[in-house]
Amino acid sequence: MALNLRQKQTECIIRMLNLNQPLNPSGTANEEVYKILIYDRFCQNILSPLIHVKDLRKHGVTLYFLIDKDRRPVHDVPAVYFVQPTESNLQRIVADASRSLYDTFHLNFSSSIPRKHLEELASGALKSGSVERVSKVHDQYLEFVTLEDNLFSLAQQSTYVQMNDPKAGDKEIEEIIERVASGLFCVLVTLGVVPVIRCPRGGPAEMVASLLDQKLRDHLLSKNNLFTEGGGFMSSFQRPLLCIFDRNFELSVGIQHDFRYRPLVHDVLGLKLNRLNVQGDKGGMKSFEIDSADPFWSANSSLEFPEVAVEIETQLNKYKRDVEEVNKRTGGGSGAEFDGTDLIGNTKHLMNAVNSLPELTERKQVIDKHTNIATALLGHIKERSIDAFTKKESDMMMKGGIDRAELMAALKGKGTKMDKLRFAIMYLISTETINQSEVEAVEAALNEAEADTSAFQYVKKIKSLNVSLAASSANSASRSNIVDWAEKLYGQSISAVTAGVKNLLSSDQQLAVTRTVEALTEGKPNPEIDSYLFLDPRAPKSSNSGGSHVKGPFREAIVFMIGGGNYVEYGSLQELTQRQLTVKNVIYGATEILTGGELVEQLGVLGKKMGLGGPVASSSLSGH
Repeated sequence: MALNLRQKQTECIIRMLNLNQPLNPSGTANEEVYKILIYDRFCQNILSPLIHVKDLRKHGVTLYFLIDKDRRPVHDVPAVYFVQPTESNLQRIVADASRSLYDTFHLNFSSSIPRKHLEELASGALKSGSVERVSKVHDQYLEFVTLEDNLFSLAQQSTYVQMNDPKAGDKEIEEIIERVASGLFCVLVTLGVVPVIRCPRGGPAEMVASLLDQKLRDHLLSKNNLFTEGGGFMSSFQRPLLCIFDRNFELSVGIQHDFRYRPLVHDVLGLKLNRLNVQGDKGGMKSFEIDSADPFWSANSSLEFPEVAVEIETQLNKYKRDVEEVNKRTGGGSGAEFDGTDLIGNTKHLMNAVNSLPELTERKQVIDKHTNIATALLGHIKERSIDAFTKKESDMMMKGGIDRAELMAALKGKGTKMDKLRFAIMYLISTETINQSEVEAVEAALNEAEADTSAFQYVKKIKSLNVSLAASSANSASRSNIVDWAEKLYGQSISAVTAGVKNLLSSDQQLAVTRTVEALTEGKPNPEIDSYLFLDPRAPKSSNSGGSHVKGPFREAIVFMIGGGNYVEYGSLQELTQRQLTVKNVIYGATEILTGGELVEQLGVLGKKMGLGGPVASSSLSGH
């Protein structure tokens, strides 16, 4: 059965809400206990996409509060705490226990509580004489946010800036690597799997992979092993492959505009934790939730926007026909005499109509919701020419450049400052040889639009460093050089890609990450991935040079992006499972899910740190 992260994490949370008791087949505890739920902001974000208020009620949660809010005592009621194991949270728990706010305290930490903190908690409870109130302490290993069945975020903000900061010392880098590896460890514990790990050599991906491999090895040696699968060498068809990359592997996909429904909704309307707000007809804001429970979203989120608009129209017409059908059946013929059989027939139709009403109402709500969303998107698309940016960026990546007149027209035409900045950076990334006068003209156009050029200057600087680096070492071993991006995207140098060689439309462009994952899951010899690191935490350490016999093919893959992921990559990997025979399921995750604008803001912060712009921006940079 395919791994389903959303389902697994939800099951863990429900068990936690039921005081970690075994559940009966209906998914509730055998004995209903009314309780209070206390969480911090981070854990609130974990719960938000998975658990609704009605679910809390179902599992006996009558009240829920943030841990840092002032709360009144509620006697004779147990409290379930779900928080990160931070010093401030632990101090608050001890204070709550010493004030006897609740009858018993069931403490659940989102990740493993360090021994030092556990000792502080114990001594605090001892001093305040509240030890007997602390019923149980659990490490839940749930420190990640699941947005869809196959999509998760570690919600670790600005990791790209922290990893690429020229001033970051070894200690800071080690702390970030530790945080990322711990987050991934939580995901694997929740799924109950020990994967085979592959990643490019060098850089953050190898650092995270090596530390995660060590964590898994240490854990597999301990007595209380959290991984339920059988030991020894399981076949690769039963074990997933974990592929780790960092954002510089393919920066362009995180910046470009996209015209598919899911990435558009995220990029333009700011989808966060599966919720978004759009302007209503009468001026107010409407809030919508979109996730896998929404049938229209599940079926159409990977389509291009015009196809979605057609589909909304189709669904609306079908709904109208079905309503008409119900009305016709229950209307009764004019002047018809009612004998017994007619009465039975009419009653039957009436019953069918009544039964179909909830389903029809639900369908109408979904159609109305997506009509609102599509209308809001259309307004932005027209105002900002998003379709034109998408097409031009796609053409640039395909041809390795753009006509100067077309380039300048786009920079001086419609679009926000950020649209133009993203377009200009895509121009830098896609162009093989930089034309100095052209770049100056682009900078002048950005200044004219009053855009902050720090991000543009940063990418330009990195690109020129890579060009000189490539010139000094003809056999550049590093595959993550910016100068190689265009080559990576299509598997051959841009000059070899002529219109006749490959018909690369925006819809079937295959991203480097997708192509690499496809090659890694097949497990066949391939010069592009043969140099990739191979780690198997279940194999003896000596055999990790690649001698392990778990080579593939793999049916399940987990793909993780350090420094920020996006819905374009997620969509591309889901399409891979539809068209490829080997891999049947791909879970995609990242340190955070970023829009193109949010990633460019992080590039801008790095530009300022390198002295390539104004003062360092203090604006908060956040994905999911």
